[in-house]
Amino acid sequence: MDLGIADRTAIVAASSRGLGRACAASLAREGVRVVVNGRDPDRLAATARELELATGRTVGMVVGDIALDDTRAALLGACPDPDIVVTNNGGPPPGRFQDWSRDDWVRAVDANMLAALLLIRDVIDGMTERGFGRVVNITSAMVMAPLSPMGLSSAARCGLTSVSKGLSRDVAAANVTINNLLPERIDTDRQRQMAELAVAIKGITMEEAYAEMAQTIAARRLGRPEEFGDACAFLCSAQAGFISGQNLHVDGGSYVGAF
Repeated sequence: MDLGIADRTAIVAASSRGLGRACAASLAREGVRVVVNGRDPDRLAATARELELATGRTVGMVVGDIALDDTRAALLGACPDPDIVVTNNGGPPPGRFQDWSRDDWVRAVDANMLAALLLIRDVIDGMTERGFGRVVNITSAMVMAPLSPMGLSSAARCGLTSVSKGLSRDVAAANVTINNLLPERIDTDRQRQMAELAVAIKGITMEEAYAEMAQTIAARRLGRPEEFGDACAFLCSAQAGFISGQNLHVDGGSYVGAF
């Protein structure tokens, strides 16, 4: 299927690795001119080179933390009128509710709610004026199925979800959509870290740690990054213009709710 987005432009936040990188790769394969972003300049440059070699497309890059005003300004300088924006950022670590300070909550909101909303704010009017826009927020399964150790993440991302839903209704008539991708157990560096933690705590092998993680997924396997990236690319497609304000679980069928 031709997704109808060749030669469109995209900003993909926090995309030097993991889920953001997967989304940037899928968009670049569709002919989108992508600008990637990350805090590690060497890793980001390597990602840009790899995507260019894999897709034959020129890939721009902006080094910096997406939660900082200067980084968002630099992204808009590199891609002034994006047709597509994928928001993303690393989540806060798990912990215990009783241990979190006010500063912990503020950092989580800055990184996982405000960073995305401020970037959306700066692009949404241009999208509506041009009559095309696709915003995809990479959030978390914890938005719909919260667990207390992930409270910092779920609180901030629920705020992003709520604001995005309301805004999606305002801009739908201009062919601008806003949707959320909710990953669970995609095979990225994050899952490797979780497996390494299980090895250290339980004294099991990496193979056993991955097998345990797979058993928590209805599909009995971890998701592949390219599956996640391709889901993002479809939400950014011309064909997805009638899908907005939605939360798409990319979790191997694991979410237990009916709605």
